[in-house]
Amino acid sequence: MAHNGTAAAAEFQKFLNHRGIVLNFPLCALAHLQLGRAYAINGDMAKAKSAYQDFLALWKDADPDIPILKQAKAEYAKLQ
Repeated sequence: MAHNGTAAAAEFQKFLNHRGIVLNFPLCALAHLQLGRAYAINGDMAKAKSAYQDFLALWKDADPDIPILKQAKAEYAKLQ
């Protein structure tokens, strides 16, 4: 919300660095999405694309009508 991509990316990366704790926790997948958004705010499109790809890979079998998945796919398409 503050549009501080650098600080946001650092916080989401901390979350992902503790995968052993959060691996099966739903927020782990969402952290990839938020990390991608933070990198996009910073203008680092290569890292943003990678984070979005990680999120989409984790949710590849999810119901395609889930609103956050639809939104993530639309945001990822804009990065292309």
